[in-house]
Amino acid sequence: MATVGILTFSDGRRYAHEPQVAENRRFEARLRDALRATGFEVVTGELVWSNALAKSEGEKLARAGADCTIFNYAVWAFPQFTVLASRFAPGPFLLFGQVNPAKPGMVAVLAAAGALDQINVPYTRVFGEIEDGEVGRRVEVFVRAASVAKRLRGETYGLFGGRSIGINTAVSNTDQWAEQFGIDVEHIDQWEIVRRAQLVPAARCKKAREWLERHVAKVHYDGKQLTPEKLELQIASYYAVREIIDERGLDFLGIKAQPELTEQFVTMDITEAFLNDPYDWDGPHDPIVCSTEADMDAALTMEIFKHLSGTPVLFADVRHYFEDLDLFDLVNSGEHATYFAGRSIDPEVNLPKVELHPEGFYFPAGGASVFHIAHPGEVTLARLSREAGRYRMHILRGEFVRLDPAKERELVQAVQPNWPHAFTRLACPAERFLGAFPTNHIHGVYGDYVRELLHVCEMLKIRPVLLEG
Repeated sequence: MATVGILTFSDGRRYAHEPQVAENRRFEARLRDALRATGFEVVTGELVWSNALAKSEGEKLARAGADCTIFNYAVWAFPQFTVLASRFAPGPFLLFGQVNPAKPGMVAVLAAAGALDQINVPYTRVFGEIEDGEVGRRVEVFVRAASVAKRLRGETYGLFGGRSIGINTAVSNTDQWAEQFGIDVEHIDQWEIVRRAQLVPAARCKKAREWLERHVAKVHYDGKQLTPEKLELQIASYYAVREIIDERGLDFLGIKAQPELTEQFVTMDITEAFLNDPYDWDGPHDPIVCSTEADMDAALTMEIFKHLSGTPVLFADVRHYFEDLDLFDLVNSGEHATYFAGRSIDPEVNLPKVELHPEGFYFPAGGASVFHIAHPGEVTLARLSREAGRYRMHILRGEFVRLDPAKERELVQAVQPNWPHAFTRLACPAERFLGAFPTNHIHGVYGDYVRELLHVCEMLKIRPVLLEG
């Protein structure tokens, strides 16, 4: 839940300030109540009508842990107070102009905005009645985006292994992450997964395997690539990674897997799917973003989405375009969280739509791939990448669709019958998408988060590339 700070500014002359105190508080209360109704926590300060109060009330919001600050104006307020408050209150900043024609509140917003421009302090402006649906939505979008930018700072990414099968776009500069996003990267050898997996009690793995056998639609054991023993080794690997996450305080992570683990140990598909899920065989847990092939910018894109939506995030390859259906098939080796099978936080809803299939020739070590087809619904898709060392984010809307079951079987068989699929119609011509999208991996969540992502990009100095129309 995001925490919002509000500072309401007033006239710096006592004789002008005091008669307007009640009026200022009424406007502030409307803003505060609307934010709380949206689910945000709100911290307010004293009305700011002096330099001393601008400093002390800004510091108060910082101590309270606000993710952002709304500078609130309903009457004329000295612009210098905004400048001073911006030195101490937690950013990002939104300048909110209340509708109060009898008083020059709009004048105060414009004067404060110009003053911030002069000292190079970024901000967002919104004018209007907070109860108005579109105005309220604009404020909500700002707060959610600001919360994401704040939450990333201080996080730790766990990098298991290194570059996988030559994918250059999966490798990022750790210094740049520290400077631009405030994220530390902890390097961890994949041997730790192998070593610790051998120490997980066999009874624990057997119990989890039996839970999976009861809950998924089918486990397709073939006696070679997928056996009960290999499935239990995948489960042991999951427990090993969870143990490392707890010990090292990892917030999100990526696992190289290919080729060492996929050729000599077992695939990480079960680990990756159930980390990204909101549950496992032991019960509910918060989704933990995990990217396969140790794709750092994939994981960062997914972490941004998770903070925005609170839900699991898709990781997929842009695998194929069915021109006759105008559908893209987004596929990966089993990384998709089972959440996408039924769009539910309840495994009893999702898992009956999931099958565990043997891995194919790409992964000779074997194990289970987590097969399902994504539940239909509106989605937002995105991907961070770098051009000449500078970050950009490609963003677009789309829709996951379901087809006639016979047609789906035909398409799945034509592409990859043992891997998960998301049949996707993009709000962007295929030619434009294929000519512009910067990587093989794509990520997304249900719902429309385009405006939030645009704000996140602005706050994190990322160039947005909107692919629509």
